[in-house]
Amino acid sequence: MEGFYDILKQLIRVPSVVGAEHSFFMFLKRELEDLNIKVEYYDGLLVAKGDKPESGYISAHADRHGLICTGHNEFQYAAFIAKNKADLRGNSNSEQMLKNFEMRFINQKVQAYEPWSGSYLGIGTIKDAFLCERRNNIIFKVDNLGHLLPGTPIAFMDRLKINDNMISAQIDNTISVAIIVYLYQQGYQGTAFFTAAEEAGRSWRFLLEYFRRFDICTNELLVLDTSPYKSIEDINHLDVIFRNRDENAYFRSPLKNKIKKIALKNKIKYHYKDEYIKNIMKQQNIKTSLGVTELGRIINASKSTIQGTTLQIPTIGYHTIEETASKSSVEAMVDILRNIYLIE
Repeated sequence: MEGFYDILKQLIRVPSVVGAEHSFFMFLKRELEDLNIKVEYYDGLLVAKGDKPESGYISAHADRHGLICTGHNEFQYAAFIAKNKADLRGNSNSEQMLKNFEMRFINQKVQAYEPWSGSYLGIGTIKDAFLCERRNNIIFKVDNLGHLLPGTPIAFMDRLKINDNMISAQIDNTISVAIIVYLYQQGYQGTAFFTAAEEAGRSWRFLLEYFRRFDICTNELLVLDTSPYKSIEDINHLDVIFRNRDENAYFRSPLKNKIKKIALKNKIKYHYKDEYIKNIMKQQNIKTSLGVTELGRIINASKSTIQGTTLQIPTIGYHTIEETASKSSVEAMVDILRNIYLIE
């Protein structure tokens, strides 16, 4: 897996703030073209195609959380500024966490970059962060970035940390992007989608537009991502996460049983996130969201002409630069993908 971690280290260093993913897409495009993979670029979507493009459809979002300059010395959380949040309805985990996590950013180093070229525009440090109820967003005070123009993205500075069996960084969702690149290195010849603005709830539109553009229907779209848990104890006995459904749709795909059989055969530990959430609701006598996924939105909007399932890595430290997963989870996901797409 050394080759995989080399890819992940590289990708984590390239900024990809939600709404300003272009320079990351260009870096990813070069990496894939080096592997002789055909790459097409559409609005909000990078599409990679091997020699057998219909042999698989895998998707992962390429954006990460960060800040956007919205005025002189004013910075807001990028996913929740007005131009991004048209599709956010208050029922996603990200939105529900907005009110709880502003203080985690204090003393965080950040770097500004030009959104098209990716050119470095300066380093700053977050000195304060508070939730503005009127704007329903986190407002940041950042040192040394007073020269920036509105619209400039600011990424959290990040490096991959490896400690025994655990890895940490802002791995949502760089880790899935790296796994797909690694899969192409291993011989995958199907199609992969890399979407923009997932953290703002908009990525499904770009992906659905692609399927409609070419009149493609499939019931085997596989969406890779991370899945948040509260404590290390919650993920110690899990390798990968499955779903039967999310808040918007049921997942009905032959991939679901195929993945489950591979997990059982290879002693990969899993559970179903929707069932896990329902159990918590029952135990605590509360009603919460089952979570909102890119796939659920696509199934719902396409009236099930696009169907599939999700495969996720369990993590703690959700939406921070210290989001942590186990190496065994990464290896389990790679094993499942190899069995689906590479082993005849």
